[in-house]
Amino acid sequence: MKNKKTFLILIIIFILLTLVGCVKKFTCSVLNCKIKSGEDITFFIAADPHHLSKKTYDDGKAFDWFLNSGDGKLLHYTDEIMAAFTLDVKNGNPDILIVPGDLTCNGEKESHLEFAEKLQTIKKLGIHIFVIPGNHDIENPWARNYVGDEMLKIDSITEDEFVEIYEPFGYEDAISRDHYSLSYLAAPAEDVWLLMLDSAKYKRNNVRTSPEMGGEIPAKTFEWIKECSNLAKENNAKIITVMHHSLINHSEVINENYTIDNSQEVIDLLISCDIQIVLSGHVHLQDIKSYEEKDKKIYDIATSCLIAYPNQYGILKFTPEEGFDYETRRIDVYAWAWENNIKDRNLNNFNKYSKDFFRRRTYDKYYDSLLEISKFSDKEMKAISETVAELNLKYFAGFRNELLHDVFPTEGFQILQDTAPFSIRDYVMSMFNDQKTNNNKLHIPIYSK
Repeated sequence: MKNKKTFLILIIIFILLTLVGCVKKFTCSVLNCKIKSGEDITFFIAADPHHLSKKTYDDGKAFDWFLNSGDGKLLHYTDEIMAAFTLDVKNGNPDILIVPGDLTCNGEKESHLEFAEKLQTIKKLGIHIFVIPGNHDIENPWARNYVGDEMLKIDSITEDEFVEIYEPFGYEDAISRDHYSLSYLAAPAEDVWLLMLDSAKYKRNNVRTSPEMGGEIPAKTFEWIKECSNLAKENNAKIITVMHHSLINHSEVINENYTIDNSQEVIDLLISCDIQIVLSGHVHLQDIKSYEEKDKKIYDIATSCLIAYPNQYGILKFTPEEGFDYETRRIDVYAWAWENNIKDRNLNNFNKYSKDFFRRRTYDKYYDSLLEISKFSDKEMKAISETVAELNLKYFAGFRNELLHDVFPTEGFQILQDTAPFSIRDYVMSMFNDQKTNNNKLHIPIYSK
């Protein structure tokens, strides 16, 4: 009798193990997709909002240093930028909002809770929202309060807390969850499903002094991705993949820790699943790259950082029988400030303020880098920094190649052109050898087998 019970238990365990990770064979009639087949669908993509709660800082030297030593993110205006974006969402009335990671500055719990409230405001407009974590969001050892002259370490959140906080924004509606990450499959429409891939590496952040910046898709997740693809095909649905990190290099020079470590393996996998579109963020560039294999092509569309110049978001429109059209739109902060009678000089002249802030951060960054190299005079360093700052305004906004040629006559560009190769020169020259000249528009026809 005892042996029989043991045998039965082993059989049950075996059956359970074989079922782990399998995607249930749902159909759309059971799923009750909100958007029915044949309808146009509009997606808004808000990449890298990096919300920072005003409760985490004051007007002291610590926050001033943090803000002005950064990469141009307007961390002191994340509330206002999100409020203006919410007005854009209300006026634009998309069906779906996608936020592909880095929801917060450095994973501060208060920032997460506030950002979830902002998303709830948008959800009440009837917008379906789907989020995934980025490298800044979970177990981040850089989480701080900025009080006077001091930066005080505070708690970040765990992955379980992330799911709990953002449950209404994708997780509660997931058809399937991956067992090895916070990835999930969602079916907001009968024609288009979302494969939300968690590419962040935060498992060891709690024993690190800085967050892991790079990303990957766990190899153990590959089989689940195949099952998701098969389920979508059974239901005649196309899949859009969303991840925080880049699938394809968006820069010849700056790609380490931005592109996932196992890029080629994931490209091969997604192409084999007939997936055409990946929406990403992280790199803060407005950039579109593609990879082609025989008669199949996959696009990685990186939408630039919401809270840094040019403060834009992506719009992806799906039209049955025709395909997908992507474009960008800048947040109308001025309209929001005017409508709400805001009397902040920076917000009333937001486009100029944001542009000048980003340009100043870029100039300082490259001037400091040139100081460390110690091979140029002060006059030359200033000229080079001016040139790179001017280029970055267009480069991060998605413009390349001949659209940057007006920089050729500048003193800084002439110095770079005449000097031996080094990192800053390589970075600048890479801007003139890009796949696309304007990375703000793209048409993707429907793939037909």
